[in-house]
Amino acid sequence: MNIHVRGENHLDVTPALKQYVEKKLGRIERYLDNPAGTDVVVTMSVVKDLHTIEVMIPLSSVMLRAEERSNDMYASIDLVMDKLEKRLDKFKHKIDQRAPHRAKDDASKIRDSKTHLDEEDLQQVVRVKEFEMKPMVLDEAILQMNLLGHDFFVFSNAESEQVNVIYKRRDGQYGLIQSR
Repeated sequence: MNIHVRGENHLDVTPALKQYVEKKLGRIERYLDNPAGTDVVVTMSVVKDLHTIEVMIPLSSVMLRAEERSNDMYASIDLVMDKLEKRLDKFKHKIDQRAPHRAKDDASKIRDSKTHLDEEDLQQVVRVKEFEMKPMVLDEAILQMNLLGHDFFVFSNAESEQVNVIYKRRDGQYGLIQSR
């Protein structure tokens, strides 16, 4: 596994902290088909004594993301690892249940976009993300949304060939926004 650890908001990642992250991430190698070829991105930050860690792992056809916050960075690492293991276990279980004829695609590449914005736009847009949108069926979009830990997910619907948004409702059900 290729682990890239970086600090944000002037956080210097100490060798001990990096070693702790690498040791903890070693626990998830058993879930990965090709651990040696997997690039894991770990981002750590501290804002007002709140230690945040975000981990992004590209899997076969989805991007797994988990984030945790606490008053201690080591506790945040432990919490995010528990969350990742649960999500990976759930993902592997879902993959095993799928029809065997579905091929695994390469992971979507997600990156932060640092575009040139006007001063007025900078006040409104705080983060811009670009990603490749592979066509997927509704079940895959729901799985991807849950693996990312988001409340909504924008995807290209393989059946209608249009951009749709799946979202989690307050009652725990899902909603779908389609264009006409």
